[in-house]
Amino acid sequence: MDDVTKTDKMLARKDGRVGYVIFNNPERHNAVSLDMWAATSRMLEDFAKDDEVRVVVLTGAGGKAFVSGADISKFESERATLEATQRYNATVEKAYAGIQEFPKPTIAMIRGYCIGGGLGLAVCCDLRICSDNARFAVPAAKLGLGYSYAGLRRLVDVVGGAFAREIFFTARQFDTEEARLMGLVNRVVPDAELEGYVKNYAETIAANAPLTVKAVKYIVGEVLKDESKRNVARCAEMVEQCFTSNDFIEGRRAFMEKRKPAFTGT
Repeated sequence: MDDVTKTDKMLARKDGRVGYVIFNNPERHNAVSLDMWAATSRMLEDFAKDDEVRVVVLTGAGGKAFVSGADISKFESERATLEATQRYNATVEKAYAGIQEFPKPTIAMIRGYCIGGGLGLAVCCDLRICSDNARFAVPAAKLGLGYSYAGLRRLVDVVGGAFAREIFFTARQFDTEEARLMGLVNRVVPDAELEGYVKNYAETIAANAPLTVKAVKYIVGEVLKDESKRNVARCAEMVEQCFTSNDFIEGRRAFMEKRKPAFTGT
């Protein structure tokens, strides 16, 4: 492992070209506090600036949960009033948007419980890979919580309106087969193989041309926006950058020479 950064109940580390953001509150199934959401944003900002990092994996510590949602034990101190709730929601939304708009690919590595805010976090990631013992739910209707337009839009973009309604209306837990059928997860793998599988997937992505990957991520994001808000000109610019890059030259040469390309992102 390379650099390791710790904050209270959060951990960031680098493994070659892959960065990891780890929710480290296992005694509470990685329930997230206000400070943890804020730390998530800071860690992502650091990885965005680090040219060595090409992919970021988000996961939970302890083996029993990805993220089990908000830390309800802190509701009295963090969300007891409307003003406090608005402040809390703004911090959470900053973290969610930071993941969704992160310029590099993100993977949610999900083991165990992925509940409430954890599911909200997972759908912000580009890919979701889970162990076969994962469980998914949004229990907002059991707690009387409101859910924002932005949060629901992200879920609908992933699973569609009918499944989004089912997830919220029932507030029940869904198993991995149900999650796979909904399109909520990209891959389901045996629990013992999860870390190795995700590491290999992340390294596979990291070895590909960064400008191509970055352009595809941005353009897919624009496709999912309302038509009036799409920046089609920026999409065209990013495609042009790919074709005028050194990596495009390297990709052609590597193909002709029957070797693996060494992309630099330039």
